[in-house]
Amino acid sequence: MFMQNLPSEVLINEVSTRDGFQSEAVFVPTDKKIEMIDRLSLLGLNKIEVTSFVSPKAIPNLRDAEEVMNRITRNPKVTYVALVPNEKGAERALATKADEVNLVMSVSESHNLSNMRMTCAQSLAQFRRICGLMEGSDVRINASLATSFGCPFEGIIAPERVIDVIDQYLEIGIQSISIADTTGMASPRQVYELCSLVRRIYPSVDVTLHLHNTRGMGLTNALAGLSAGINQLDASLGGIGGCPYAPGATGNICTEDLVHMLESIGLNTNVDLMKLLEISRELPAMLEHETSGQVAKAGLRTETRPLSQNVIDLKNRNEKH
Repeated sequence: MFMQNLPSEVLINEVSTRDGFQSEAVFVPTDKKIEMIDRLSLLGLNKIEVTSFVSPKAIPNLRDAEEVMNRITRNPKVTYVALVPNEKGAERALATKADEVNLVMSVSESHNLSNMRMTCAQSLAQFRRICGLMEGSDVRINASLATSFGCPFEGIIAPERVIDVIDQYLEIGIQSISIADTTGMASPRQVYELCSLVRRIYPSVDVTLHLHNTRGMGLTNALAGLSAGINQLDASLGGIGGCPYAPGATGNICTEDLVHMLESIGLNTNVDLMKLLEISRELPAMLEHETSGQVAKAGLRTETRPLSQNVIDLKNRNEKH
């Protein structure tokens, strides 16, 4: 079921410099952020979520949001995204000419209170005001449905709840959506069934799947979503990131591991995997800890290693006899 009807091309959105860096123990210097984004901009990615216009007191690691957005070298083929938590953040995004803003509300009422400190109704009212602020600008509005598959406080989420939120998003003028497995609770069948339902009800809506690898099912869930008609995936270099308001939630699916898997089954991502790996292998020194990406450690599945001299000598002796 999860290897049928796969798209020939998959769009990859990179979220490490926002979702990844926001909860790191160390502050990544502004110049390093800009250099990394500029390098990523040349690798064939569809979108880069650059930063978040959140209060520096709330997320100190992204206190340089304006400077980063203003100094990066933009590739016209890439969409540069900023997460905005409120109207003030939306105004900051407009001032720095973000291509797209990403709004976030949890499908789970409990997680939204924990994460955003407001009810879902209050979040939607704020989204409506942000849409009004953006009216007449060239900035696209994407909204994420956090905890679409499960909430650590409420358990598995019913698909009907997700559909209800999408209806409300579209009604207030949101142009595209991201279905997010914020806490890594999704299973492949659940992803397939929800994504199939979303594609059937909203065939013309631009939909992204945002997955975490908390329980080791992230890449399998990605295949399930692609089989259901989704062709756009968020991922984070090195698998860094994770929701700070979800107990036990580890990082996003790893960009280089995702690209490696998709390319290995014949899907085109347009992403330069070798250069992606170069940047990923620099992350441990930058962040002062190891990352969860596997391909950066093990190498491509097609790579071979030279035999040791002892084995070469043994092989030569056997051939002589």
